[in-house]
Amino acid sequence: MPLPNDEKLIALSEEILSAFEKVFGPHPGFRPVHAKGMMLTGTFTPSAEAVSLTRAQHAVQTSTPVTVRFSDSTGLPLVPDTDMGADPRGFAIRFNLAEHVHTDIVAHSANAFPATDGREFLEFLRAVTQEDKAKVQEFVGSHPKALAFVQAITPLPVSFAQEKYFGLTAMKFTNKDGVSRFGRYTIAPEDEVAHLSAEDAAAKSPNYLFDELTERLGKGPIRFRITVQVAEDGDVVNDVTVHWPQNRKVVEFGTLELKDPVADNAHEQKQIIFDPIPRLDGIEPSDDPLLELRAAVYLISGRRRRAAPEQ
Repeated sequence: MPLPNDEKLIALSEEILSAFEKVFGPHPGFRPVHAKGMMLTGTFTPSAEAVSLTRAQHAVQTSTPVTVRFSDSTGLPLVPDTDMGADPRGFAIRFNLAEHVHTDIVAHSANAFPATDGREFLEFLRAVTQEDKAKVQEFVGSHPKALAFVQAITPLPVSFAQEKYFGLTAMKFTNKDGVSRFGRYTIAPEDEVAHLSAEDAAAKSPNYLFDELTERLGKGPIRFRITVQVAEDGDVVNDVTVHWPQNRKVVEFGTLELKDPVADNAHEQKQIIFDPIPRLDGIEPSDDPLLELRAAVYLISGRRRRAAPEQ
């Protein structure tokens, strides 16, 4: 994907990457946030309902190979899974449609985001860099979006495979009849969502989530359901911080079945650059101002990551 031809957007992306580095330090070869991760391969099978929502290739063909990445938050490659800063957890999905043709979903485990646009997000990051915890708490308390984000972060999950994930930005889905509706993804595990008590969390190892993921794969596939909550006329579709009413229609989009770790995992994580913008017929981005910014941040940081020496 090319960088957008927008000097202000690129400059803001650079400021955000600098802010991440001030928070977590420089870690060449790793993502500025969600640095610690693991990639798996599997298959996406669309539901019968998916074609009513979109004509996108992976919604109409029998199945599509996928590559996914589970991750801890923070830009620390060795962050303990038990660190409270490691939430929200990340879940990115790549639908491999053909050679060098793909589309992605980027989600995390908090059904919230601390800002509506890039400038607000940069303000949030700069507040987090402050060493005075009282000032950070004061900032969060005086900024409702940041407070809602913090409050939406769940306790430590039992497993990556027993957590729910949210694709927060709305997308425009168009079906074969040309009918378009906006929707947001939710990715729910086949197994029940489960979190650790403080006592159980204290007994876990620093790598417990990734160790458990490997152990679970040894027993069989990991499955998730992808659904899309559909907006109605008048719903806000360009602000990631605005939730739609719970009574909005939910469409079953399909099922993920994850079977194997990606070979040469560390190298492949370094190479892959996920894209929050779908870039395919049948699913388009909304006017959410964060989408182009996120795409630019991912691409700039991804190019730097690829250029770093192998660890």
